[in-house]
Parts: sequence; structure tokens; C-alpha cells
Amino acid sequence: MSLQEKMLAVMDDMNEQVVEREELIEAIAIALLTRKNLFILGAPGQAKSFAINQFRARITGARQFERLLTKQTDEDQLFGRVDLASLIPGGVSQAVLEQDLYYRELQAHLTGAMEQFRQQDGDRSAAEALQAAQEQLSSYTKALGQLHAGTPCVNTTDKIPEADIIMLDEIFKCNDGVLNSLLTALNERKYTNEGRTYSIPAVSFFAASNEVPNFNDPQEKILEALYDRLDLKVVTADIAERDNRLAMLRKKQSGTAGNVAATITLDELKAMQREAAALPVPDSVHELADDILCALRENGIRVSDRKYLNYAPVAQAKAWLSGHAAVMPEDLLALKNYLWDAPQDRETVEQTLRRMCINPMQDKANNILAMALEAQDEFDEIRTGSDDPNVGRKAFIKLRGELIRLYGMQQQLAASTQGPNEAAVTDSEQEDQAQHRSSTGAGPDIQPADKQIPDLSHMEPVLLIKEILFFSFHRCDYGQFIPVSAKISHHLTGHMHCVLHCHIQIFKNVIFLILFFVHIKIRIHRDLKTGDQRYRNKRQGKDKSCRPL
Repeated sequence: MSLQEKMLAVMDDMNEQVVEREELIEAIAIALLTRKNLFILGAPGQAKSFAINQFRARITGARQFERLLTKQTDEDQLFGRVDLASLIPGGVSQAVLEQDLYYRELQAHLTGAMEQFRQQDGDRSAAEALQAAQEQLSSYTKALGQLHAGTPCVNTTDKIPEADIIMLDEIFKCNDGVLNSLLTALNERKYTNEGRTYSIPAVSFFAASNEVPNFNDPQEKILEALYDRLDLKVVTADIAERDNRLAMLRKKQSGTAGNVAATITLDELKAMQREAAALPVPDSVHELADDILCALRENGIRVSDRKYLNYAPVAQAKAWLSGHAAVMPEDLLALKNYLWDAPQDRETVEQTLRRMCINPMQDKANNILAMALEAQDEFDEIRTGSDDPNVGRKAFIKLRGELIRLYGMQQQLAASTQGPNEAAVTDSEQEDQAQHRSSTGAGPDIQPADKQIPDLSHMEPVLLIKEILFFSFHRCDYGQFIPVSAKISHHLTGHMHCVLHCHIQIFKNVIFLILFFVHIKIRIHRDLKTGDQRYRNKRQGKDKSCRPL
């Protein structure tokens, strides 16, 4: 069984134990795969802590820490207390003694000597051996005391600095002292006490609460920094389906609730993290993520740069769970639990992700169409607002350049089509374009009567590119009006040689005119020069051809 299959087996087992929590279970898995922190918002009794504890129970070999936070909770309960023995001159903290291998050997030797003394009922040799073991241990302890003198030591046994997975319930109930210590622990995985910094090996912090602080309140605004460090956020609800409620009730009454059927080890989890982090993220996905960021900010949803720049691990974890070889657009749907802060923004974030990720080509094609519409509106406004033909001509040239730019964007979009969903966008638009041509009666022999700047008011905004390409200041005939929205290349491919021929002919005519005017100028200059010389020769009597009759 592969690592991915093992993780999916654990998730399936969790879904059997906790119904209607698929989103939460996936978020827990993503948090563990990315070493990010997860916050769960929900009313009391919605199995928030139960779900996390059940998932934690399926990771064997991981050291666990769990605490319900209150106003009375202090740092010592979370991070450990200072060992008073380390503050006594010559004293040694228990943590130092437990970490010293030779001390443990001497302690084991003393235990053996004590047992031998008991068995030999006060034998002189056994008593001497016991005394020697005591002196040896005492001397070594004094040496350790001198070596570590003046160094305060914190006893972190069974506390956060020695835990792999941490659960903090009712996290916003903590006091300011605990809050300040948690900020560094959540973000940097470090804790400082008595001038000494301890590394925290935690994979993830899990937090739960039935409320979100009011950050507009000056007294609660201090919690905003803590809230920002909880990367992933999930909102739970009561069980909606009757069958699911009855199933949970039967499990609880039968005593089978919480049974563990699938597990993974801590080492396997670390290997899963490496596999997920190794999945490539294409540039197209990065561009799509940036488009999503811009769309959310336009809707008034603030997404910090820090959050945006760290989105990739979430998408990689989702792609890994889905069995993808690289991150795909649909994998960005996992960001629905990453990009929002205010609960009221959840729906907007999810709708935006579904609109832009399920079929990103559709959204990009719509953007190109919108820009074409805007370009024509600007042209119409300028054309109708002035009777000056020069103004209309300049506006038309500007429109031509803009539509050519949009054409290039469409070509790039068509080249990046990856899947059947994306190809379906262009296919449907081809059908719409064909229907439009038949309904308008546009054909290859249609020629506008007016050779001046054409009247475009009757045309669809996206039917202009070919018309513009064939227009060139009274010298080119007009071609067929054809749509150019999302699949213009399909329609223009067969006509590009006509466009090229038209441009070549224009170029030839321009070159001919330039050469003609140069020739005329040379002739005039030569004739003037020759006439002037003949006049001077006549005055001087040198021109024999000019004799009097």
C-alpha cells in the first residue's frame, strides 16, 4: 500500500466514525501534510475536538499535547516550569540528569549494588560496593552541578516543546501572557524562557472555538495576530441528515464509536510531507492563483501577501491526495479553507474558486471578450463625439491595435488549453459564431460601399479584428465580418494569406511611391542644374549650340 493509499484509508476510517465532516477531515489531512495550523469554528457539541482527537489517535509514534485554555491558564502549563534545582548553587535540573547517558549508567549501577546488598543480608563486600557506587554517583552529580551552574533549565516533559501534534481548545479564552508565547510557537515553532530558546518539533497546531473575536473591539484586537497564524479555517454545523444521526447514535450505544481501523506512523507522515512538497506547480496555476487573488480583492476580501505567497503547499497537498502528478487548476479548490478570515466571506471565496478553477478557460475567455467590448465602447464614444475625420481615424487605429493585442492573448489562451472542459469552451463558441454568421448573412463576397472608415455601430464588438486587419486607408478592400472571441484562430487561419497579400501589396505601393518621388526630385534637380550651366556658358560665349540666326 502506497503512502497516499494509507492516508486515504485513514480519512475513510475517519469519515466512518464522524459523519458529515468530510471537509474538516480533508482540512486536517492537508494541515498535517503541510505543517500548517488549523482552526475549527463551530457551536458546542459539533464534535470538533472529537474529530481532531480521533485523527490524532491514528498517528502512531507521535507525541500528543492537549489543553483546554481558560483565563487562568499560564505559560507553565503549556511550555513547562523552571526547575528550581537548576537555580540552587551546585544543583542540577532533572532534565539535565535524564539526558546524561553516563549518569543513567551510574544510577543503574547503584540500583544493582543496592539489590545485591539486600540479597547478601549486610555482607561486608556488598556494603563496600554499595558505598562505592554512592560516592561515584554523588561525585558525578556535583561535577554536573558545577558544569551547569547558573543556567536556568525548564522542565518541558509532556509539554508543547516536546509534542508533535498539539490541540488547544477554546484558544481565544487565553490571557495576554499565554497569547504572546503562542504567537512565536505557532509561527516560528520556537519558545523562549529564562533567556533560552527551545525548538518545538510540532507538525501542526489544532485549535477550536465556538466564536471569533470582534477585532473592532480594542480589548479583543490583540487576538487578531493569533487568529492570523491559524492558516486553515473550517466551519462546522450540526448533522443535517436523519440517517447519519441515527448511525452515530447506534455507534455510540454499541460502544464502537472511536474504533481505529487504519493508522499511519509519524515517519510515514513525514515521508508523505516530502512527497506532497515535491509535486510541481505549473506557471499557469500560479497565474490562476494570482487571478483569484485579484478577483477576491476586487470583491472586498482582503488576502495578505504572506498568505498568497504561501498558498502552494495547500494546493500540492490537495493534488497529492487526488493522485495528480502535478498541481492542476481544480486543486486550488482546497483554498476555500485558506483564503478567508471572516466567516461571512466563506461563500464568496468558494464561489470565486469554483468559477475560476473548475473551468479557468471560460473565465479568461470572458475577460478577453469584456476587454473587446470595452475597446469598442471607447471607439464608439470617440467617433460619435467628434465630426473631425482625423479624430475618427486615430480612434480607429487605436481600436485596431487593441484588438490585435486581444487576438494575441486569445492565441496564447488557445495554446494553453489542457483538458476537455477547457476545450469545450472554444467548441461552444465556434458554434455560436457560426450561428451568428448565418443570421447576419455575412459572406465572402460582401463588400462595404464606403471606402472610408467603416461604420461599426451595427456590429458585435468581437466581430472586428478581421475587418480591422483588412482596412488600410482607402487602399484595401474589406473582407468578411467574422467573430473573433475565444477561437478566432479557427476562423482566421484560412484568411491569413489574404491579410499577408494585402499588407505586401500596400508595402509595394509605398515603396513605389517613395522611389517615384525620389526619381522626380533627382530629375528636377538635374534639369535645373543643367539649365543654369547652359545659361552661364551662353553669357560667356562658350555654348556653341546657341548661335544667333
